[in-house]
Amino acid sequence: MRAAATSVPRLDKMPGMFFSDNPKELKRTDHSLLEDKRQKRRPKTFGMDVKAYLRSMIPHLESGMNPSKSKDILSANEVMQWSQSLEKLLANQTGQDVFGNFLKSEFSEENIEFWLACEDYKKTESDLLQCKAEKIYKAFVHSDAAKQINIDFRTRESTAKKIKAPTPTCFDEAQKVIYTLMEKDSYPRFLKSNIYLNLLNDLQANSLK
Repeated sequence: MRAAATSVPRLDKMPGMFFSDNPKELKRTDHSLLEDKRQKRRPKTFGMDVKAYLRSMIPHLESGMNPSKSKDILSANEVMQWSQSLEKLLANQTGQDVFGNFLKSEFSEENIEFWLACEDYKKTESDLLQCKAEKIYKAFVHSDAAKQINIDFRTRESTAKKIKAPTPTCFDEAQKVIYTLMEKDSYPRFLKSNIYLNLLNDLQANSLK
């Protein structure tokens, strides 16, 4: 007596399941799914971990050095002074770096980049003013600039006219607008941010060792 044939359903015909006869295609599909999962797991926070960032900038936090042993090492007192005014923050090189990193997290780093470019421009020799003025204008002020700053139409037009016969002060008006914007908007948030508070706390704790 012959055994009854057993019917085995084809997996590629089962509802909700999709298979390819081509192994390479299947491999590509698996790879795509894996990439999708990696993208979903990727954190949305900007840059590296705040602690790692701070420690990479402030070597003595890792080494346990006393800040008072070197003039070049940032102290808790210096960082506390940053909270007195934006002017004091920007007068410090590390302050510029830390504030710049904060602005990157808010996608507004063009503000400090423009401000710093203006500071550098004021020190430019007269025969180089034209070239540098055009670069700054195209990078930050022009209506199609890749890093366009947020200034009003009148200031933008006024600056465009001034760079035709550039002087060391031709960006002063636009720079003042951006400084005021940072001072009233970004700077107060910076003082409440983890980037600033963690740095200050780490330095204060380190000074007690």
